[in-house]
Amino acid sequence: MIERRPFLDFVSHAILILGVIVVFFPIYVTFVGSTQTAQEISSANPISLIPGSNFVESYRFALFGGKTEAGATVAPALPMMGISLASALIIAIGKIAISLLSAFAIVYFRFPFKNLVFWMIFVTLMLPVEVRIGPTYEVVSDLKMLNTMSGLTIPLIASATATFLFRQFFMTVPDELVEAARIDGAGPMRFFKDVLLPLSKTSMAALFVIQFIYGWNQYLWPLLVTTDEKMYPIVMGIKRLISGEVYVEWNVVMATAILAMLPPAVVVILMQKWFVKGLVDTEK
Repeated sequence: MIERRPFLDFVSHAILILGVIVVFFPIYVTFVGSTQTAQEISSANPISLIPGSNFVESYRFALFGGKTEAGATVAPALPMMGISLASALIIAIGKIAISLLSAFAIVYFRFPFKNLVFWMIFVTLMLPVEVRIGPTYEVVSDLKMLNTMSGLTIPLIASATATFLFRQFFMTVPDELVEAARIDGAGPMRFFKDVLLPLSKTSMAALFVIQFIYGWNQYLWPLLVTTDEKMYPIVMGIKRLISGEVYVEWNVVMATAILAMLPPAVVVILMQKWFVKGLVDTEK
């Protein structure tokens, strides 16, 4: 029997509420700043926490760009959000597809040095990004993939983490399922499509959320492989707004930051149930 302790309940709820406030407050300040003018933000010390009346104008400039009253040129965020969305989807779907197939091959096929191949994949987790980024850039440059969507996404598709997770899951699938599929005349790809993929839905959903956010928030790699403004993702666009002009339109910067947070937030909200189930569900 579980004993209810009101004091502990109060403390735990207070800690949760405090955590929510700490996380949400910067977002609220950013939203409030996006509804004010640049003059109001720069002249206020500290910034007002009451929403202003410049909401429509700030988000119009953030989405479609243009020249502000102060003479600053604002690049539109809409095309950059499109680049970020396309690259995030390609990276997330590509990582899941390649990791599923590689884990399937490692678990269900016999070939020489199978364990060595797996550990070679796994060891890449121990290499920091800075170690791999120089050689990867040279390969992308030699293949003429700079300022292209393939250059933005293909080097980031492989995932040792996802391969490891799918391998561990496939190893829990009962051997009876494999034997039953073999007796029914199912080949390897038929078994993969009709048995393993349906069983892996929750894990795929959880990984999709993680990898989508990973792809959306990429900054260092796009900074290296893109010099054409048409290929800038939204994260680089925010940095460009801050450092591109002598006079910074902070209301537009904050509006762009709010817009950049919306797609990952929507993905997490829509897939929250599958995401949690994929992380904690043990009934495969």
